[in-house]
Amino acid sequence: MHRTWLLLLACVALNAQTKDSVLIITDAEGVAGICRQEQTEPTNAELQKLLTGEVNAAVSGFLRGGAKEVVVWDGHDGSRTLSVATINQAAKLIIGSLGPKMLLDRGFGAVAFVGQHARANRERAVMAHSYSSLGIQKLTMNGKEVGEIETRTALAGWFGVPVILLSGDQAAAEDLRAIVPEAETAVVKESLGYYGCMSLSASAAQSMIEQRAMEAWKKRASIRPYKVEGAVEITMELTTRSTPSPEATLGAGVERIGPRTLRFRGKDFMEAWTRWSGR
Repeated sequence: MHRTWLLLLACVALNAQTKDSVLIITDAEGVAGICRQEQTEPTNAELQKLLTGEVNAAVSGFLRGGAKEVVVWDGHDGSRTLSVATINQAAKLIIGSLGPKMLLDRGFGAVAFVGQHARANRERAVMAHSYSSLGIQKLTMNGKEVGEIETRTALAGWFGVPVILLSGDQAAAEDLRAIVPEAETAVVKESLGYYGCMSLSASAAQSMIEQRAMEAWKKRASIRPYKVEGAVEITMELTTRSTPSPEATLGAGVERIGPRTLRFRGKDFMEAWTRWSGR
């Protein structure tokens, strides 16, 4: 009996510690000062410095707000963009691809997006795309156009985890607030065209991100997870260069509904998402 109680207490303590942690998902196109395609190359030293600076600001803000652990996933272009040498020493850095669950089954207390862009075909958005600007023309979920913001927020919601913060351009902030009105956003630039923007300075952007992160963590209990209920249908219209062969074998729940369009169906979000992720 004594051993059983010790194990129970250990599990409770581990869960409590995990709930005090936040997962930061990074990208590049939403970083202050980044407005051209060539700036988003992982080998670009300025991008590495700017993105790492914004991540460090978010880490500091979450810790100031009371978070006990901050985990950061380098989510841009092969997970090669953040600087291990200069990232906040209080953070844990994930490098490499994640599976469909994106570690969200580990019980994080919250998720945040740093450097996030808006979905493909979005008006007044800097370098907007949905996962791949070269491969995907349009992505929809239950008939509505979506991108990383909507799908990853739904994935977090599947596990009961709220998205509490986004830093990026004005369009990306609006996209998150459309589904999570309570979330904090740090708008670091606004679009003047697909490859044009009016941006804050790096220091101003980082100060705002740190403040918003602190505020987001403090009010996280009032931010509800975004849940997509019932059966889910994801459609993906590919670019011409990515069109699969007509003879290509499709998996369960996947069908071709046009020359460049595939449909992924599931009885719930997770099934549809897993089929799309494993395409």
